[in-house]
Amino acid sequence: MIAPASRFALRAAQNAKFQTAAFNNFRRYSTAKTPTLKEVFAAKIPGEIEKIKKLRKEHGSKVIGEVTLDQVYGGARGIKSLVWEGSVLDSEEGIRFRGKTIPECQELLPKGPDGQEPLPEGIFWLLLTGEVPTEAQVKSLSAEWAARSDVPKFVEELLDRCPNTLHPMAQFSLAVTALEHESSFAKAYAKGINKKDYWSYFYDDSMDLIAKLPTIAAKIYRNIYKDGKVAAVQKDKDYAYNFSNQLGFGENKDFVDLMRLYLVIHSDHEGGNVSAHTTHLVGSALSSPFLSLSAGLQGLAGPLHGLANQEVLNWLTEMKKKIGDDLSDENIKKYLWDTLNGGRVVPGYGHAVLRKTDPRYVSQREFALKKLPEDPMFQLVSQVYKIAPGVLTEHGKTKNPYPNVDAHSGVLLQYYGLTEANYYTVLFGVSRALGVLPQLIIDRAVGAPIERPKSFSTEKYAELVGAKL
Repeated sequence: MIAPASRFALRAAQNAKFQTAAFNNFRRYSTAKTPTLKEVFAAKIPGEIEKIKKLRKEHGSKVIGEVTLDQVYGGARGIKSLVWEGSVLDSEEGIRFRGKTIPECQELLPKGPDGQEPLPEGIFWLLLTGEVPTEAQVKSLSAEWAARSDVPKFVEELLDRCPNTLHPMAQFSLAVTALEHESSFAKAYAKGINKKDYWSYFYDDSMDLIAKLPTIAAKIYRNIYKDGKVAAVQKDKDYAYNFSNQLGFGENKDFVDLMRLYLVIHSDHEGGNVSAHTTHLVGSALSSPFLSLSAGLQGLAGPLHGLANQEVLNWLTEMKKKIGDDLSDENIKKYLWDTLNGGRVVPGYGHAVLRKTDPRYVSQREFALKKLPEDPMFQLVSQVYKIAPGVLTEHGKTKNPYPNVDAHSGVLLQYYGLTEANYYTVLFGVSRALGVLPQLIIDRAVGAPIERPKSFSTEKYAELVGAKL
């Protein structure tokens, strides 16, 4: 038996070996001619800090909104109180990533060598810097993530010990929390570092975390549903290819391209949703990116947030069993009304902010029209898209009768053979990391404070509005 002290020394040596290998691989695949993402971001920091200082100095006292009692008791919905640089969600226009629509991102961001969809590396670069990267910059980022991708042995062992009955999202957040052991920020903070350097450590932690997520997510999938074996990361391939290959779908070029699209469009959706806000809140306390993202993932696991695409697929599957191949307008309409009259909502329709068809839904629909137009489940989705808005409008209890992103993604994944709906939120979690971690880095770069809104009791609110209870 190995003594505890000896096991610790062995573990430390293994981790040091991982870090050294990652650094050497990065040097191998990077080029001095192409500025790294870290260098590009560092050059932007002084200007961003000055912009914020000027804005607060000249306009800090201006009122930008009001808060109603309904908003206070309605989950703070619509209250303008967060800063989120990566994306803004317009109720009529949909999401914009650094000012760019999804179609614009699909056109402008570098694409995979064998596909038509933008690379996740490009959306991460865009969200962090506000700039569209070059192909060389994206290739360098792919290489860096591949070089940082080794997962510590103890994390793999931790996942191997998890029972298959433990939900994939619980395993995912558990593994991400365990990576706190590798946090360069936590180690540097314990020794004492200058506040101005916080962002650099947050950057390195975020890069390590993003790089390791596909292997962790694939390990969970392969352990629960397959043989437990996970392919090694190919150092010369892009992020989405490696993730697809580790899941077991690397030979299907269309699936790889779908995963590129999926990771891009699910990455960011403003800062007020549960996963984004939670990650931001925990990070504001100077918890490392590992702990912050783990908290966000646990919010994403909730049935009112990340589990929605799974619920949509289950609902569609139930419908298909009941109506069979007869996708007539009458059958679809009847099933919709049966759902509503039964006290259920139509999953995948409606949105807290949007008042139009979600552009993320549209991008997936366009992918399906090109790749799987004859698929029965896609045809069902199309029929629901045709009929549901009218039924929901007539029903009158849905502010937005149009589909959101969750109304489509499960059907696409199922078509290519990833049929385990219980796992879908893990894919969402890998994607969401690409959106929330840039904001953590930005927060530390500009010196954002800990988040601490004011709260009152119901009695105090009654007093404020002049009510008697």
